[in-house]
Amino acid sequence: MAQNSAFENGSQRAVADLAAEDAGGLPTELLGDFLDVLTSAVSDGRPLSKRQLRTLRTHGDTAARQGVALRALLDLYLSSAWRLWRTLPAVVNAAKDPDAVVTAGEVMLHAVDDAVAELAEGYQLSRRSLVRAEVSARREFVDDLLSGSADIAGVIGRAENFGLDLTSPHAVIVVEGPVPFTDGSAVITEVERSVEGSKADTGVLVASKQGRLVVVFAAPDNRAVEYVVDRVRIATEKAYADGKSRKLGVGRAGASVTGVVSSYREALDALDLGSRLGLSAVVVDARELLVYRVLLDDRAAITDLVETVLTPLTTARGGAGPLLDTLFAYFDSGGNSAMTARAMHLSVRAVTYRLARIAELSGHDVNDPSERFSLQTAVYGAKLLGWPTT
Repeated sequence: MAQNSAFENGSQRAVADLAAEDAGGLPTELLGDFLDVLTSAVSDGRPLSKRQLRTLRTHGDTAARQGVALRALLDLYLSSAWRLWRTLPAVVNAAKDPDAVVTAGEVMLHAVDDAVAELAEGYQLSRRSLVRAEVSARREFVDDLLSGSADIAGVIGRAENFGLDLTSPHAVIVVEGPVPFTDGSAVITEVERSVEGSKADTGVLVASKQGRLVVVFAAPDNRAVEYVVDRVRIATEKAYADGKSRKLGVGRAGASVTGVVSSYREALDALDLGSRLGLSAVVVDARELLVYRVLLDDRAAITDLVETVLTPLTTARGGAGPLLDTLFAYFDSGGNSAMTARAMHLSVRAVTYRLARIAELSGHDVNDPSERFSLQTAVYGAKLLGWPTT
């Protein structure tokens, strides 16, 4: 009896080793006592017990936590089962008792079916738990990274888990769409795939934050920034193929966590300034809006300039609005009356009349370089301040 037990154990070890090779080299420990249990079930002609099934579910959980693929795990068990079949007593003695082979086959198939179901259930439950934990950890990391209030050393250490090396310069892109972004948005995956293989030296983090899409990426040079911005622009364009608008705010690159926080805030500011100024461009770069931030830094001075230069326009028929819009379009076109007329759907004569009326009321002529500078600065200041509404 002891010799037969030793034979079975040796045979089962060989079966487990070969099954592990079939499954890509998985550890045989993942089988637990499955081969013993299966052999006993077939010998006794009974299904697996509830306790044995719970143990198999535990094996599925363990495999999931070890990062084993479900397909490989099932391959390990199924391969071990069909390799074990030829070593079972009922099969070895099939010539003496053919009917026992039929019964053994039915019990075997039933047991393997139950085992695979329990393994998959345990695996999937564990994966759901792990995914929820990963999503929670990712959300917490994104919030800590962008808030600037968390422990810097701790954030840098956790960043490695998300493929970021924050010791190098990073920049941030914030995308604002017609509908709020969520962590489950398909566009997040689209952006990740599009940016994959970028000129940045490390991975890219894409997440949602307060309804906006945030892209944190390594920015060793301007070419890397331009490349990633272009990829994000294209990816979001595909996501909104129905023509709905979206804006990309781009912050300047900076090193460490403080650089990411600063870039994130600049990207948000760029979106805000672009909206106030009515910019039509999809991409709004913080570097190109520095002059407007300078204007807002001294709010009292720009308010004084706006009121001094533009208040006379409020006396015009129709108020200051039409004249202010004309000035903005005129400066936006580089001082070209014909382009201004096309943009505003007016005649060139109407634009010329309005410019002359502005010079008459404000005392500032757009054709005089010194007066034009004051007028243009006041116009952009008015846009930023929401004047004359505010």
